[in-house]
Amino acid sequence: MVKVGIVGGAGYTGGELLRILVHHPEVKIAFVNSKSNAGNPVWEVHHDLIGDTDIKFTSDLSTEIDVLFLCLGHGDSSKFINENLGYFKDRKFKIIDLSQDFRLKSSSGENGNFVYGLPELNKARIKSAENIANPGCFATCIQLALLPLAGISGIKDDVHLTAITGSTGAGQKPTETTHFSWRSNNLSVYKAFDHQHLNEIKQSIVQLQNGFNTQINFVPYRGDFARGIIANAHVKTDLSIEVLYDHYEDFYKEHPFTIVTKRNPDLKQVVNTNKALVYLEKHNGYLLIISCIDNLLKGASGQAVQNMNLMFGLDEKLGLKLKSLGY
Repeated sequence: MVKVGIVGGAGYTGGELLRILVHHPEVKIAFVNSKSNAGNPVWEVHHDLIGDTDIKFTSDLSTEIDVLFLCLGHGDSSKFINENLGYFKDRKFKIIDLSQDFRLKSSSGENGNFVYGLPELNKARIKSAENIANPGCFATCIQLALLPLAGISGIKDDVHLTAITGSTGAGQKPTETTHFSWRSNNLSVYKAFDHQHLNEIKQSIVQLQNGFNTQINFVPYRGDFARGIIANAHVKTDLSIEVLYDHYEDFYKEHPFTIVTKRNPDLKQVVNTNKALVYLEKHNGYLLIISCIDNLLKGASGQAVQNMNLMFGLDEKLGLKLKSLGY
């Protein structure tokens, strides 16, 4: 059994992680840390867990674990580690961090010995890793659209991207642009051409296509739904749609959660699952790629469990056979 600790268990990603792990056949949850909720059952915060578990939040930390999930906000994971150096000293457990704190390499090529945890890119390295930086949700969705093309050095012109995300992507704390009365029946653009996930997207493309230096023009949208991301990218290419489909299918043949489909996908097909759907069309010299995921699962907690499975030699799919919401 893999003994798990969770820090930041009261947020959306912590709740999704618990929903998966309480039913994972090879996991025992040792503790769920949340200072503000210490002593309360986790189901008092995550109501869908009523009847599934009697685990209570705690303010304590234990080293008697195999892996620690950090489900903290951006900037808070590195702060937590720095404030608890004694806890992490001589540790024997692995770390999977869901924030953006350790995703990017510095100019010296280091990012705190964290492996970037996109299995479709770094599966072999993830299997032997001690620390994982879980990818961002937009970054996951967009990379799964572009990486096969980068793998054949096929991105030779500017990439144009549009993607729309559900409100859970902004976290649990209500803000002016996330509460229901503003978000419902509404769409808006934010962080156009300057989204924080662009850097990790570029970093991964360069890993496969050395010398990549074209522009990625990304316009993200806030959607009027709770969860999921659907993205479309278009880029010039001389390759035929048949050749492109063959290459995409070959690229993902060893990756069970990424499915290359010839049916134009709907977002609802991936919501509440760890699946990613990737679809291709060719129009007048341009390749259109549509990619969709659940931002809280394949874009966060589901992918984190996928990484945990790989790190501990378990079946990659274990505990992640989740069903879509259907109709």
